Amino acid sequence: MLDYKGIHYETHPEVYEPAEDTFLFAENLKVERKDNVLEIGTGTGLIAIIASRGCRTVTATDVNPQAIDCAVKNIIANKAYNVELKKGNLFEPVQDEKFDLILFNTPYLPTEEDERVDDALDAAWDGGADGREVIDRFLEGLKDHLNPGGRVQLVQSSLSNVERTLKKLKDMGFDASVTAREKFFFEEVVVITGTLKS
Repeated sequence: MLDYKGIHYETHPEVYEPAEDTFLFAENLKVERKDNVLEIGTGTGLIAIIASRGCRTVTATDVNPQAIDCAVKNIIANKAYNVELKKGNLFEPVQDEKFDLILFNTPYLPTEEDERVDDALDAAWDGGADGREVIDRFLEGLKDHLNPGGRVQLVQSSLSNVERTLKKLKDMGFDASVTAREKFFFEEVVVITGTLKS
């Protein structure tokens, strides 16, 4: 059992274990009391649990069935009763739903074909050849799932072109900026926060 600021959580060998990028995200969440929140790629459920303490509801999704099982245990253990889990990829599990805030610690590592490991954990970090495969698909569906004035927070790396994400968000009608950053060995990990202009 691991602990993050009083939240006790279990991990699983096939689920992305909370790491520096998770904790950077956790410390920079902008959740409001009235929010209905969507978290994509919940993993162990840690971010969903943290968000749930400051908002109305959280819907947390993951493509990895082991992650859903792991998150269920952690949500129950931390009595986060306003969190609902759904299995599926990106926006598939919430097709007709809209939210006030969407959270996503994206798979942002550039990954060549020969570096791919075909297991459930792979989806947590594999961003395709330029690190943007999942980020760009996420951005395409984003506006369809936000309420007017809705917000997005996502984590990505300097290895997957932060400027391109900011430009895409601005082109889509968001006020967007980097709201947190931390340097690691060979990259900088950032939190991007955007608000849909009405």
